Amino acid sequence: MKSDFQPLKPMNSETRNCRNCKTEFTIEPDDFSFYEKIQIPPPAKCPDCRFQARLSFRNNRVFYKRQCALCGAGMLTVYHPSSPFTVYCRECWLSDKWDPMQYGRPYDFSIPFFAQFQSLQRTVPRPNLYRTNFQNSDYCNYGLDFKDCYLLFGGRYNERVHFANQIFNSHDSFDIAYSSQVEFGYELFECRRVNRLFYSHHSNDCLNSYYLVDCHNCQNCFGCVNLRNKQYHIWNVPHAKEEYEAFLRGANVGSYTAHQGFSARLRELVEKNPRRYAHILKGLNSDGDDIYEVKNVHDSFASGEAEDSRFLFYLQNKSKDCYDCSFQGWNAEKLYQICHGFGGMNVQFGVRNLYNQDALYNEECHNSANIFGCEGLRKKQYCVLNVQYPKEEYESLKEKIIEHMKKTGEWGEFFPIALSPFAYNETIAQEFFPLIKESAITTGFTWREDAVRNYQITLATERISDDIKGVPDSVLSEVVACAHGGACLHQCTTAFKITKEEIQFYRSMSLPLPRLCPNCRHYERLGQRNPLKLWKRQCMCNEVTSDKDQVTNKYKNTAAHFHGNSPCSNEFKTTYAPERKEIVYCEQCYQAEVA
Repeated sequence: MKSDFQPLKPMNSETRNCRNCKTEFTIEPDDFSFYEKIQIPPPAKCPDCRFQARLSFRNNRVFYKRQCALCGAGMLTVYHPSSPFTVYCRECWLSDKWDPMQYGRPYDFSIPFFAQFQSLQRTVPRPNLYRTNFQNSDYCNYGLDFKDCYLLFGGRYNERVHFANQIFNSHDSFDIAYSSQVEFGYELFECRRVNRLFYSHHSNDCLNSYYLVDCHNCQNCFGCVNLRNKQYHIWNVPHAKEEYEAFLRGANVGSYTAHQGFSARLRELVEKNPRRYAHILKGLNSDGDDIYEVKNVHDSFASGEAEDSRFLFYLQNKSKDCYDCSFQGWNAEKLYQICHGFGGMNVQFGVRNLYNQDALYNEECHNSANIFGCEGLRKKQYCVLNVQYPKEEYESLKEKIIEHMKKTGEWGEFFPIALSPFAYNETIAQEFFPLIKESAITTGFTWREDAVRNYQITLATERISDDIKGVPDSVLSEVVACAHGGACLHQCTTAFKITKEEIQFYRSMSLPLPRLCPNCRHYERLGQRNPLKLWKRQCMCNEVTSDKDQVTNKYKNTAAHFHGNSPCSNEFKTTYAPERKEIVYCEQCYQAEVA
């Protein structure tokens, strides 16, 4: 049997008020077509509220110690010891020592679906962490094939990568995020195919360089913005090789004071140069930022190889017809309201699922098909609440449950935030939608009070040696104060330790010691990404020869543009809000300046 769901198909867009935050949001005709395709009603919440809810189900980096409930071994886990969940070590969870079907229960039409699912959630064991083939990489999560890594969250094929997030095919690098194919890199964000690149973001194919922004195929450059195929440039000015090398010898890159000065000057240079309206590579009829090889993809960020999709964040590797998906992809198709996992075909409303098909409202299920409201299943089919049925009975029951959920107002809605296994400040929702405790609780989230820390700070921030050359080996035994001191929304640990691998890296690369704890450094890197919002704007390029101070912030074009001496009329969607002071160019004008 099939659902009798018959959505409206308006020819025009439709504006609605979010059920949660009351703000207006728009549903476009293509959106209605997608919802009809998957037989799900249009959402009642705005894109931001939907995204925030999904992120509240993912704890990347807050670890606790507890024992496996099956074998008794000590383990790290993302689940607090006081949480009402049974937690197994990953080896036990993947073993045949237990059966998730033994926790099944018949569907009760006198109780709302989400209440029944929550009851199942709290009885079925769950894995302590989400990791495969990790070698000497204990304090890492959400990844495959890590070796000798530390505090790395998300990615694959990495060796000796520390303090990082969403990294692929990289090695011997520290403090990097959303990057791939990095070798000997430090403090990088959205960089690819780079070697010995430091303090840079949105730069690709660069070598032996410092403080780069939006630079491609550059080497031996320092403090540069918007360069292409250049070498021996300092603050965007070309120099002879000998001059560049002399400058670098005198730059004292190992000094933290010098680093602060370089960073400030780079920010000034960024403000004086035009910014590309969006980082889109090989995009056809698409909008968003940090997206590549996309077709008909809209309102999406940090995603690639996708088509006919909308509201994506970090969806990767050949997926199509996906809406409201985050940390997902890998040949996925017809996914909706999904967070964290791989693959899938015709899957809606799920968390941490792998390669399922025709599935609704499931968590932690792998390689299963035709399942509804299940927890922890592997290689099963025709199941509801972890009970298996004959095919015909399953299909009939599924339709009855959908009708029941329509009556309770649950159908078409993502899991309520009360079903999240984490407190809000444990999750990455805090990274994208930072809240203080009172606001989180008022909104309906839970909050986890910080544990009492029993360490004593032995090295104050102001006592850290300014130059890496002056840092003694004894720093390895110090408890270093974080400069934020907990007065931030960055899950600050207030103090941190310098590891042996770190000090060796800083010394070999002549880099100063950090002043912030790993969590605060992570949040500082994320700050290099523009808001995950789009505004309609017009290109700020005024004319070729003029120096319109009030418009272009004293930037003067260096090449002829297609619009001649008239203002550019191109319009676009960009993550630069209208009130920001950056000079924002359309693709044509930007390319004319950087080519």
